[in-house]
Amino acid sequence: MSTFTIVFYGLMIGASCIAAYYHQRSAFLVLFSLTLISFLVGLLGGEGALRYIVIAIGLFFAAAGLAYSFREFLTQILPREAAKAMRTAPLTASFGLFVIVVYIVAALFAPVIAPFGEAQVVSGSYAPADDKMLLGGDQLGRDMFSRIIYGARNTVGIALLTTLIAFTVGSLAGLMSATLGGWVDQACGRIVDTLMAIPQLVFALLLLTIVGTDIINLILVIALLYSPLVYRLARAVAGNIVVMDYIEAARLRGEKTWYLIVREILPNATAPLVAEFGLRFCFVFLAISALSFLGLGIQPPTADWGSMVRENATLISFGEVTPLIPAAAIALLTVSINFVVDWMLHRSSGLKE
Repeated sequence: MSTFTIVFYGLMIGASCIAAYYHQRSAFLVLFSLTLISFLVGLLGGEGALRYIVIAIGLFFAAAGLAYSFREFLTQILPREAAKAMRTAPLTASFGLFVIVVYIVAALFAPVIAPFGEAQVVSGSYAPADDKMLLGGDQLGRDMFSRIIYGARNTVGIALLTTLIAFTVGSLAGLMSATLGGWVDQACGRIVDTLMAIPQLVFALLLLTIVGTDIINLILVIALLYSPLVYRLARAVAGNIVVMDYIEAARLRGEKTWYLIVREILPNATAPLVAEFGLRFCFVFLAISALSFLGLGIQPPTADWGSMVRENATLISFGEVTPLIPAAAIALLTVSINFVVDWMLHRSSGLKE
């Protein structure tokens, strides 16, 4: 057994004992679980596999430290009520917020951050990484790092706009159906059932093949496919609210439909709708990336993470992980948004730790 192995297991077991002594249950469970996992991996894969486990554990604790620091930073700069909410936020939520902020900064300041232009050819095809190109070049010799930065603006920006359209149409239709009822509710329900009966990816491929693959058509098609899902949730939430006594009292006062939706129903449906917006953004984001990977999404030379995976997939055969970087960017944003949405749902549910 090497010195590296002895030191590693000594540190992990010692840290687990310290956490147990000070009754830090969560920290003890994490540390001891990592110790057991690394022990099994070390037995099966030897010291080489154990070193990868050490790197993974180091990244895990670095992410935890970053999340804790960012949470403390937010508690210092936010107003009192928001700071109070952040102080009780789990580290997963603060890590998700940090990732979202990084993506927003990358999207807004892409021309400043990226060392080269979005479609600028700066080297040969599949050029290796060097001091000028941190991630090397793609199949045309464009800088991969620059295109990933610009991809944050294109992929995330288009997904956000699409989600806003789908969410606005679906939520308004759902709230209107629940408020009016009758034949309006029945007609909207049957239309939504018809759209949801068709597989979304197949329907999207069919529509984009017919209408074309420019950005406007892509936004409208994806918004059309995801607005029924938003409608179902908004209709279900509003259906539980319109039967309340205060809604009946507002009807007896002679309040109009729009007043009932905006002033009575919407404030009481905000929490689940906001959580649904975050989840729906993830699905829209993944759908656009999948369509781009298939060649029917965002078209070249516009940088997009889905198409970047497809364009550079050849490098995987040579052991290069460069094509997996845009895929990792997609996965990281999706997981981060889910972390934040889970925290918001927990707060809105009124549950206590």
